[in-house]
Amino acid sequence: MQLSKRLLEVSGLVSYGSRLADVGTDHGYIPIWLTEQGAIRSAVAMDINRGPLLRAQENIRRHRLEEKIKTRLSDGVAELRPGEADSVVIAGMGGSLMVKILKEGKEVLETVKELVLQPQSDICNVRRFLQENGYRIDTERIVLEDGKFYPMMHVVHGKMEPLSDIEAMYGPCLLRCRDECLRLCLERERQTLCRLEEGLAKNRTEKAQERRAELQDRLRQIEEALCAVLRKHK
Repeated sequence: MQLSKRLLEVSGLVSYGSRLADVGTDHGYIPIWLTEQGAIRSAVAMDINRGPLLRAQENIRRHRLEEKIKTRLSDGVAELRPGEADSVVIAGMGGSLMVKILKEGKEVLETVKELVLQPQSDICNVRRFLQENGYRIDTERIVLEDGKFYPMMHVVHGKMEPLSDIEAMYGPCLLRCRDECLRLCLERERQTLCRLEEGLAKNRTEKAQERRAELQDRLRQIEEALCAVLRKHK
């Protein structure tokens, strides 16, 4: 099986030899690939919707991995038993839904060693939640696939230093490391917001000027983040 660049990077954050729970498994690609690589001991592929779970079951059968990968209809980690998994992957969903799953699954998630998270949106809120609820981000990655940037993180239990607004938005680890992909992401976002801000400059309505002020604040944050990243590249 060949994974997309995004899923390959997510899979690479799972610790070797883990018992995996893949939340929102969809086609079951991550547990199948990791099992075929001999990288995990076992897996539970979970999804709230029956259709995606049936697709995952079919793929698992096709790869003859029924003994290694079990499937389970589950809202988040509701059907995961405490101590059943070492590593939990939650990827490809919105940040608000991800935070909801983390909140509702607090008890069972206390028994796992690591989380691998790849929110599609609201990543700032995800990082804030982790900081405030006894988690520590120890690794972050960002990949470019089909013209879109995908940040992801490896999370363990522990104390995390308070995050600045810039760190919550763009990632404390990404800002500290020499991440060329983050620089490209920031430059693209700056270019997009500059065009929007210039367009609003011609609109003198109160609503337009309020929006312009918001964009200017965002642009200042991007410039601060870019300065941090570019310092690392000098």
